[in-house]
Amino acid sequence: MSIGRAFEGVPVNGIVMVTIREARPEDAGLLHEALLALARHTGDEDKVESTPDDLLHYGFGTHPAFQALIAEVDGRFAGMCLSFASFSTWRGQPGIYVQDLYVADAFRGRRIGERLLKAAASRGYARGARHLRLSVERANISAQAFYERVGIHHSREEQIHMMRGEQFKAFAQRGTGSE
Repeated sequence: MSIGRAFEGVPVNGIVMVTIREARPEDAGLLHEALLALARHTGDEDKVESTPDDLLHYGFGTHPAFQALIAEVDGRFAGMCLSFASFSTWRGQPGIYVQDLYVADAFRGRRIGERLLKAAASRGYARGARHLRLSVERANISAQAFYERVGIHHSREEQIHMMRGEQFKAFAQRGTGSE
């Protein structure tokens, strides 16, 4: 059973029909537009370096680096959830990591974000995932409140560290493993 069929025709506020489906290669541009809108919402649009071609290549090639779900209301794009498989060595079990969750302004407050998260969790669970993780920008207070409301709680046990760009390239080029 596909995700689209599993959630097709779910009423939102008793009126509108929501369909959640797996993203297709032709959705790469739409996904990228949603990422830009999300970045605008958090004031980080200048930080987006990806292109629709990157999403097409890495999300829909022979070894996809991520999966994406799209929510539609009456055939119109309403939101998306982009996630990928993860693994917890301490728990000894796979999970999913939600990289991006976006709901268009016109569709907020209708539980579409919650439906997208549940669809991603359901899909991950069917593939063996036993936990869900995500990170949220410190300044995105509304997203933090949303995640708490749906039961995804802030973990004080961990802190994210990051390396990217030229620093990562130099670090990676020094680490051949034969030193």
